[in-house]
Amino acid sequence: MTRRLTGNPVVPGAAEGVALVAAEPLSFWGGLNTATGEIVDRRHELSGRIVTGRVFVLPRGKGSSTASACLLESIRAGTAPAAIITSRIDPVLALGAIVADELYGRSVPIVVLPEEAFRSIQDGDRLTVEPDGAVTVDSPDGA
Repeated sequence: MTRRLTGNPVVPGAAEGVALVAAEPLSFWGGLNTATGEIVDRRHELSGRIVTGRVFVLPRGKGSSTASACLLESIRAGTAPAAIITSRIDPVLALGAIVADELYGRSVPIVVLPEEAFRSIQDGDRLTVEPDGAVTVDSPDGA
């Protein structure tokens, strides 16, 4: 089943990939190995999973402003998510994506979805993010 969600593009851009969905926030500083794209926070539900090339769906980031530098470095290294979807604006993550665009000409789109739409995305859904904040969801199970 395909459905279209309407979001707010905090950092506009186009991307697509398979959803990697987290129920809890993640600090990119200390929680993400920027060289490999692996979630290394051993207390996080997605510990050991790889964000590279995925559409990372998480409620919000957490922690220090250094998370901006970590996202920036993962974008530079080519290990960043294809896009990030959150349920509220995260200025720290937005800053990392914006600076990456300025420094490297590469960025990661960041979209904020309303809570109900955010919660409707399941791990493994195929997502297409548009520059206007629209997110197309293709659910493999037809749900």
